[in-house]
Amino acid sequence: MRPVLVLLAALSLPAVAAEPAPEITRAVGTPQATGVVHTLRQIPEACARIEGAFTGQAADPYKFAVVRTSPTCQQRARFVDAAKAKPTAAAGWVFNDLIRVPSAACPTQQAVVRVWRKPVAVAPPKLDGQGKSRLYLDEQRKAAAAGKLAAVPMFAAAMAVEGTPCR
Repeated sequence: MRPVLVLLAALSLPAVAAEPAPEITRAVGTPQATGVVHTLRQIPEACARIEGAFTGQAADPYKFAVVRTSPTCQQRARFVDAAKAKPTAAAGWVFNDLIRVPSAACPTQQAVVRVWRKPVAVAPPKLDGQGKSRLYLDEQRKAAAAGKLAAVPMFAAAMAVEGTPCR
């Protein structure tokens, strides 16, 4: 009987190891009503907020979107499409957050949003002759035209609906 238990334990390890633990640990969110838009997470450095809403439709039960927080916000990071970026640990992405939001109308169903971030080593600009750290517009335009801008941190979010749908 013991060899069977060892075999079952060994077979279950890859399933546990498939997804790394997120940097941010949070409890399951408050159940949300159908049609009510709610904020899942704010990312100030990307000037973005992730919003979602349960639709009540069987074909597309949950919709989420990344919206800009303010038109005057100065981004220090970019938010990219997770489907295009394909974030993985091997590509330098870090599993940042796992957000679970249950549906108030269907308790067996929940929206799951996975947030990934890709950090970069960012150094402040060199000090000029007056001892100030400054960026000059003309120099930055030339660097952009030459494709030599410094890398910025990136964020990506992917959403899935888990659980059994209600009728």
